[in-house]
Amino acid sequence: MQQYFIKGQPDNLLTIKDKDTAKHMFQVMRLKEKDQVVLVFDDGIKHLAKVTDPTQQTLELIKELEDNVELPVSVTIASGFPKGDKLDWITQKAAELGAEAIWAFPADWSVVKWDRKKLAKKEEKLAKIALGAAQQSKRNHLPQVKLFEKKIDFIDCFSDFDKIFLAYEETAKSGQLTTLAKELNQIQAGDKLLFIFGPEGGVSPEEVADFKEFGALEVGLGPRIMRTETAPLYALSAVSYALEMSQGK
Repeated sequence: MQQYFIKGQPDNLLTIKDKDTAKHMFQVMRLKEKDQVVLVFDDGIKHLAKVTDPTQQTLELIKELEDNVELPVSVTIASGFPKGDKLDWITQKAAELGAEAIWAFPADWSVVKWDRKKLAKKEEKLAKIALGAAQQSKRNHLPQVKLFEKKIDFIDCFSDFDKIFLAYEETAKSGQLTTLAKELNQIQAGDKLLFIFGPEGGVSPEEVADFKEFGALEVGLGPRIMRTETAPLYALSAVSYALEMSQGK
């Protein structure tokens, strides 16, 4: 069954006002009267709804659904600006894997340089990718997408998190492979986690020092060195296993 995110609060008789959503519903999917869909509002609660008038793009809410597929913790993925379309890939897959937010920042070793105009355009594109991925994976929340123009603005957000993990390949090379597992075992439901990943060249020694000064903990992600677009997916999978699929919390 198709799912759509709707801005605002639930109303028994609803008119779809967002043009892209309406187009997908009534032109692409060709929904007819009495067809049913799932609608998710700002509160993250899903509702079963049926089309009452496709020409007026109106639906009636039938019932509230108890389905909740969100991770028990809030996970923000933050990547140093990577090359090409890698951030598109990260955004799509991170949204499917349950990330609460996908961020990116200008790392010391980022090759790409985006000005404010390009950042705004890129952020808009990524938001659409996150929307499609969240609807496809039946999420209860639409992930936030944010691109930072300045690294200091990114660091200023560290205080919002309960735990900050810096994926650092030198930590993996040195054989320190248990830190993340131990830390995840201490996580409580509702905690806010931030995972930081470098671009293709990794994080610079200066960044490691800066991030650690503001509370980041170096962690290895297994014995193998991963690409910048692979590491966030590993981290999200590890969180899911530790907190959803294992005997843990």
